[in-house]
Amino acid sequence: MLVRLDPMTAPAIRIAGLHKHYGDLHAVDGLDLEIPRGEVFALLGPNGAGKSTTVEILEGFRKRTSGEVEVLGLDPQRAPKSWRTRVGVMLQTTSSATALTARESVSYAASLYPDPRDVDETLEAVGLTEKANAKAATLSGGQQRRLDVALAIVGRPELVFLDEPTTGFDPEARRHFWTLIEAMRGDGTTIVLTTHYLDEADRLADRIGIIANGRLVALDTPVGLRRRAAAARISWVEDGEERVEETGAPTALLRELLARHPGEIEGLQVVHPSLEEVYLQLIDDASHEARAPEEATS
Repeated sequence: MLVRLDPMTAPAIRIAGLHKHYGDLHAVDGLDLEIPRGEVFALLGPNGAGKSTTVEILEGFRKRTSGEVEVLGLDPQRAPKSWRTRVGVMLQTTSSATALTARESVSYAASLYPDPRDVDETLEAVGLTEKANAKAATLSGGQQRRLDVALAIVGRPELVFLDEPTTGFDPEARRHFWTLIEAMRGDGTTIVLTTHYLDEADRLADRIGIIANGRLVALDTPVGLRRRAAAARISWVEDGEERVEETGAPTALLRELLARHPGEIEGLQVVHPSLEEVYLQLIDDASHEARAPEEATS
């Protein structure tokens, strides 16, 4: 049960025992989570894991089956219209279904907020200055996603939800977007990000939550998640042959190698598991755990 806190000092998001059921399908199955103000939080998980449902509940677009939720100190299901001006939302669907130009779209969105960002500055921040007068429907897929980002941030929200924001971005545009997110973090904006790009989560997120089968299976910093891996892979050349060993104590193995080799160790490489490898292992473990009760009763 959530305890009422001062809205100005409480976490941006607080969730206790969140459930969302569709008949026998438990899309979200007992989720507990807190996200402090000013944090960039990445919610990761495979398709159908429950992350989009969770985010839609936090945005106030979907009703929960049970549990308690507070976003900026209020329940999204009962929050007044003034709450909406404090929250920016980027949906997976693009903003192409409009006859407005990019500048007109952002200008209209800005008019809905009490203290919006400058429209042209916002377009520049997402790399759309040269396309400001182009109709949204004529923009490429990546450019439409940039416009969606602009619409989500132009209101200068305290909290912004970005759902797969860089889908369709070229590498340069993705790097530009990352710089924008880092600037927003510097301004104290809380950002909840869903993405399938593990390098994006690794670069941007202060913490990462991994959801599978409607449950949070891991919650840690990117560095903390990588440290969960059991072994590092060390390779070197000895007596003309390549040697490879996986070990949970790489420092001890390196000391042993240094003791055996008075000079440089030929071909020495120490490779720690990537965030992607750790993520895939966590998802695989969660999948096996989910199947175990079914297999036991079959």
